[in-house]
Amino acid sequence: MNLNSTLMEKSFCMNEYDVLQRVVLCEPKNMTIRDVINDTQKHFQNEGIHIQKAMEQHSQFVQVLKNNGIDVILLPPAKKYPEQVFTRDIGFTLGQTIFVADMAAPIRSGEENIFKDWLQGEEISYYNIIGDNIEGGDVIIDGSNVYVGISDRTNHFAVDHLKSMLPTFNVMAIPFHEKYLHLDCVFNVISATDALIFPGVISKTEEDILRSRYNVIEVSEAEQFTLGTNVLSIGNKKILSLPVNKNVNEELRKRGYEVIEVDITEIIKSGGSFRCCTLPILRKN
Repeated sequence: MNLNSTLMEKSFCMNEYDVLQRVVLCEPKNMTIRDVINDTQKHFQNEGIHIQKAMEQHSQFVQVLKNNGIDVILLPPAKKYPEQVFTRDIGFTLGQTIFVADMAAPIRSGEENIFKDWLQGEEISYYNIIGDNIEGGDVIIDGSNVYVGISDRTNHFAVDHLKSMLPTFNVMAIPFHEKYLHLDCVFNVISATDALIFPGVISKTEEDILRSRYNVIEVSEAEQFTLGTNVLSIGNKKILSLPVNKNVNEELRKRGYEVIEVDITEIIKSGGSFRCCTLPILRKN
């Protein structure tokens, strides 16, 4: 399995912060809160989601990506998949290899087939992880380090499987409180030196290791609820973040990041933000 390349390829990612060139999204055309997955969805369950507003916000989000020179792929939305907007979870790219997930939740099972159809149409090869539950929201890559959250959606067997496939990488399991759904809802790497973290919900040993590797920006409980860790780096220290996460954005700016504020608050009612809504398939340094 070839995971490294110095040439321009159809797919290549080695971290969460190199310049984003190509990314997969899906419009929230059929987004609804059907099975409550986290506290954010629980809070908005009775209020529901205004689809037209969500679509407008998603369109603005897509336009910001395009304005920054990013090729945006929009998968066709299917009515039976209410959480299809969260494309991150259907796979992840490591080196030249796109890994396609085996989705854990019945409500999402089958989304990966739409992605595989697109990959096959583009003649892009992929590796199908079968039999072990793993979702891309639990996978955070930083060079030779691959952090994998242990959650309701990703299990220890998947970590062991990845370790066997990636002998030259340090694949590290990160247990955290299951109520937060995915690792990227409580932790995110934004550069080779910096990371965002919601403290106290990752197992202490692993949190201490992460703190030793990165200059950590702590996210408050209020801004975790509005998914303050779930930002998207598009390279050159540019980061997409929600306007409501004022403390996170201020701390990022203090550290020299250009924060591009985009309002997708209607979409986050369903439990995910910028990172959840994007599946990078090509980044370059």
